[in-house]
Amino acid sequence: MEVIKNRKVLQDFIERQKEMGKRIGFAPTMGALHKGHLSLYEEARKENDLVISSIFVNPTQFNNSEDLEKYPRDVNRDILILQTSGLVDAVYIPEVADIYPEKTESQRYDFDGLENEMEGKSRPGHFDGVGTVVEELFRQIQPDNAYFGEKDFQQLAIIKKMVDKKHLPVKISGVPIYRAENGLALSSRNQRLHEDRKEASKVIYETLNKVNDWFRTVTIPEIKERVTDIFDNQQGMKLEYFLIADENTLQETDFFYKDRKFRAFIVVVVDGVRLIDNMHLD
Repeated sequence: MEVIKNRKVLQDFIERQKEMGKRIGFAPTMGALHKGHLSLYEEARKENDLVISSIFVNPTQFNNSEDLEKYPRDVNRDILILQTSGLVDAVYIPEVADIYPEKTESQRYDFDGLENEMEGKSRPGHFDGVGTVVEELFRQIQPDNAYFGEKDFQQLAIIKKMVDKKHLPVKISGVPIYRAENGLALSSRNQRLHEDRKEASKVIYETLNKVNDWFRTVTIPEIKERVTDIFDNQQGMKLEYFLIADENTLQETDFFYKDRKFRAFIVVVVDGVRLIDNMHLD
């Protein structure tokens, strides 16, 4: 596995691969790798000649400097995980100057309102930061296919929108959420939870399954009340939000329509750690 640490070396590497006609699959990360990340590369491996990872903790997508500082970093561990997996041919680990050569600032994007829902309400500018880094990585790596986890479903929708609006020649694929045995969605932030709290947090997935059972037989306001009641009885957990939204527009709804797809979205803070999850409702 090639470990590439600057833009010029990457450029030469990509040029060689393109000259050989290699089909490139790519999934960007912020490190702190786990099996959920590896599931992206498993998918990429099926469809591409060359699989590339990147590790870059993007400063412009953090609203809170403390959250940026707390984000787990262990690049050597991450490299070892990628090497051992046998799924990845190259990993790009740029410096901030490789991504932001002038100022460490986000571009401004119009995501047709997708950025104003859910995460966008509490994290202004977050998706501009995501769009900026992903667009720059796409331009440098020139992938044919790129893979993102459905755990961050809003991010996936926004990246699809950006690619469409910017006419970038890359196909975006969502990969199903990778879960621990107890159902907890894998996340780099889970490293900050004690094992007993990870076990207790399975209630998030259990709740989403209940919501799916209630879907179309119970009104959405009633479902919201039931979810609120569940988390009112959970020690050390705070329900930040729960909502049901149209899968395409991400707009919250209080009514079901037969011809639309819906998804439940939830954020729970467990011992100060923000856990995000979602589920398609059928």
